[in-house]
Amino acid sequence: MRVDVVTIFPAYLEPLRLSLLGKARDRGMLEINGHDLRDWATDRHRTVDDTPYGGGPGMVMRPDPWDAALRAIADSDGPAPRPRVIVPTPTGRPFTQAYAAELAAAPWLVFCCGRYEGIDARVIDAWADDEISIGDYVLSGGEVATLVMLEAIARLLPGAVGNAESITDDSFAHGLLEGPVYTRPPDWAGRRVPEVLLSGDHGAIARWRRDEALRRTARRRPDLLAAMDLDRRDETVVAAALAEPSA
Repeated sequence: MRVDVVTIFPAYLEPLRLSLLGKARDRGMLEINGHDLRDWATDRHRTVDDTPYGGGPGMVMRPDPWDAALRAIADSDGPAPRPRVIVPTPTGRPFTQAYAAELAAAPWLVFCCGRYEGIDARVIDAWADDEISIGDYVLSGGEVATLVMLEAIARLLPGAVGNAESITDDSFAHGLLEGPVYTRPPDWAGRRVPEVLLSGDHGAIARWRRDEALRRTARRRPDLLAAMDLDRRDETVVAAALAEPSA
């Protein structure tokens, strides 16, 4: 997969060299190119913003440097005829695990990191395939949202995660939040690991994990259960979790 990120703060992209993303890049599974939008500004001050038409606070990112940047990237030798252009914005479609999987299947992504009051809407209309929000809050720019999305996308690339089962058991992979996890020692500070996990009974362990995932989802994200096909046992676990007093 090739990824291009356009921003006025290329230093924001340094974390993309670390951890799983860095390993995916080292293995040649992921190519990430950062671009400074100011390289396409045409005045000596490298200006990329201006006052908004109609008045109002803040500044708006100009369409001309964005169009020049995206044309240069799209005309480069990429893995597809045209990249999929993504604009992180609080007004966009919510980013989900399913959305991450959809984007992980694309050969070429371009992220446009807006700043100030945002990017001139004509650029969005002309170029954007996706406007994506990572949550109901406002950031100072699209860089952090891009890092979040790339972290989620990269780990879904084939071979990016050493143990593929780690992905299939993730929160949201089956519509539920992932339940609690434990490791050694079995007794820590007077708190014991649930005995079922030490039993060696794989069927009982699988049932316990699903029950815990159901309980956690019911307490924290009951909205997710509406789309789930629950059996009678699942419904009993959910009902009991919802009836428990809040901690």
